[in-house]
Amino acid sequence: MKMMISFSNRLMQRYMPDPFLLVIVLTFFVIGLAVFLTDSTPAQIVGYWGDGFWNLLEFSMQMVLIVVTGHVMASSPFFKKLLGNLANIPKSPGQAIILVTLVALIACWINWGFGLIIGALFAKEIAKKVDGVDYRLLIASAYSGFIIWSGGLSSSVALTIATPGHFTENLIGVVPTSETLFSPFNLIVVIGLLILVPIINRFMMPSKEQAFLINRKLLEDVDSVQASAVEQAELTPAERLENSKILSLLIGLLGLSFLAYYIVKNGFVINLNIVNFIFLFIGIILHKTPRLFLEAISSSVKSASGIIIQFPFYAGLMGIVTASGLAGILSNAFISISNENTFHMFTLWSAGLVNFFVPSGGGQWAVQAPVMLEAAKDLGVSLPKTAMAVAWGDAWTNMIQPFYALPALAIAGLKAKDIMGYGLVIMCITGIFISAVFYFL
Repeated sequence: MKMMISFSNRLMQRYMPDPFLLVIVLTFFVIGLAVFLTDSTPAQIVGYWGDGFWNLLEFSMQMVLIVVTGHVMASSPFFKKLLGNLANIPKSPGQAIILVTLVALIACWINWGFGLIIGALFAKEIAKKVDGVDYRLLIASAYSGFIIWSGGLSSSVALTIATPGHFTENLIGVVPTSETLFSPFNLIVVIGLLILVPIINRFMMPSKEQAFLINRKLLEDVDSVQASAVEQAELTPAERLENSKILSLLIGLLGLSFLAYYIVKNGFVINLNIVNFIFLFIGIILHKTPRLFLEAISSSVKSASGIIIQFPFYAGLMGIVTASGLAGILSNAFISISNENTFHMFTLWSAGLVNFFVPSGGGQWAVQAPVMLEAAKDLGVSLPKTAMAVAWGDAWTNMIQPFYALPALAIAGLKAKDIMGYGLVIMCITGIFISAVFYFL
């Protein structure tokens, strides 16, 4: 294990570029593949790239907000105290790694956006409290929880096919979550990862001499500037509004009222917009005044810079892969060597490969679903299991795809190459386990 980790870390430290440079390299790589493997002309491919460039604007804004609002909520005195108390539980580096991994896995199973932020913030808080814990492994452990999201309550594939009127209803029908998320094979994968991933992370711990330690002063967040002790009589009307606790409380209660209405109407169905809504209005209430809330926002926005500039390039990648038919070609390559016994395993692998170019669960399902479902029908194999194979393939290779790691890296103040060596080990070992489940069950 130590030799594997050492090799993996050296490999990523040496060859893993900054995520922005990686997406540029991927762009030219995909253009080359599309030129040689599809009938599209170079001019058409450039057109697909440009046409798709802004297709992730809504998702990009959602991700920016989840980083910013998550930061703001966590920087409030209440959550600082809460996370600090939880961070007192582990008494050794090994316990810290296991606890962070479990918290991240459970949180990502509930909702992937919530899990990404909570896992990273909790890891950062633990690094302030536990002596000798490797900071890079701690953040990698927090991100490793993301592997479970496609089999959890926010699975885009499972929730899509459970919704009447979805775009593949003519192929698969409306599939209840009892046949996907709560099916025996999916629960085995989920329970297996809850056991396996913490063990992997624990065994990846370096020796005390090799541990990457960080100066705790660098982890201290800049506290929101407290309201100046100026007599109310000296405040202008505008300043009174800026420092009004009542105004923050009223708008916060309005937001919570909508959440109550939403839950009564829709049930406890959490999506990315609802997570952002929760983070935003709880942050407003906990910071007590509009001024303190806005100051917390200002100090948090810089964490989202990588997302703002990189996600349009990934949208351009998706445009090429989708419009040129490249995703279908890659999927058909796996189908051509499949039979009824190996089909779901190869579907998992093909989804893992396509995920590098289409790093969006919903987007990937839109690209692969028509091809995979038709092939599954021809072979007479389970359609719900086919859908979940695509979902798990997407989640599996996210361990070395920095697209979703950007929020965690922004919070931690690390680069992708700092954690992807550990992610590579997790991907390899969990890939064997997930593949075995889809092959044998």
